[in-house]
Amino acid sequence: MPNRTATAHIGVTFWIPLIWIAFVVVSATTAGMWAIPESDRMNWENLSAKPGTKSDDAVLQHTGEMEKTDYTYWLGTDTMGRDIISRLVYGARISLSVGLLSPLIGFFIGGLLGCLAGYYRGRLESTIVAVMDIILAFPGLVFLLAVTFYLGPNLENLIIALGFLTIPAFSRVARAKTLALNNQEFVQAARLTGAGDISILVREIIPNVLIPMAVYGLLVVAFMIMAEGALSFLGLGVPAPIPSWGGMIAEGREVLDDTPHVSMIPAFVMFLTVISFNLMGDSLRSLLERRKSQL
Repeated sequence: MPNRTATAHIGVTFWIPLIWIAFVVVSATTAGMWAIPESDRMNWENLSAKPGTKSDDAVLQHTGEMEKTDYTYWLGTDTMGRDIISRLVYGARISLSVGLLSPLIGFFIGGLLGCLAGYYRGRLESTIVAVMDIILAFPGLVFLLAVTFYLGPNLENLIIALGFLTIPAFSRVARAKTLALNNQEFVQAARLTGAGDISILVREIIPNVLIPMAVYGLLVVAFMIMAEGALSFLGLGVPAPIPSWGGMIAEGREVLDDTPHVSMIPAFVMFLTVISFNLMGDSLRSLLERRKSQL
């Protein structure tokens, strides 16, 4: 009975956030099929229109310039008359790309370095730990400013720069887990059978490190989405007119008193997405801890 209760509790805090994330992902991938205006289509007759505003001169995507039609701005428009729904679904592509791809860089590079440091120890461990500490000590915002200045503000550079900053965190998780696994019986048994270091790492260590790192990665995904939003708010994200959630929040800050929905709606969508990834990560971590305690 306790196990069933624990599973049910984890199911509630995992599946509901998963449904929201799936909805965001599907919306982003199918945005081109929606009967909505293009994300940069301006309607000068409906600037900062409130949610539910109806228009008879909207131009939907994949239609001609003169093919105006009736359309309801269910979530309103921004300060330049652009449909908020359209910018949300297209902006989701940017936020999800940064949130999911940036941690992959840290996951693979940091995970590999952490496993090597935790397994071989000695001088290699000291060198890797020192390099990770240097990266952590260097101001991340200064690094991002330098990347933007020298390489230009685009999505690829943003993903690489943020991914580089996640390497130390993943390296620490992988190293800590590898240190805990080094003295486990199945690793010692592999050594006694004459297995080499590479074989032990590939067959015994890395498979057992991947799951904790993947769980931690969900938390990093949430942080990366917030980081992208903050950078776009500061003007360090993808350049206009490409929509992003952070950019949408920034564009509406000057009209918060009159039309708060311009900033609040994308902020709320970002909040739901971030908390969904956090809840999923916490649920999986609790599940792993309970299974470990039952062994």
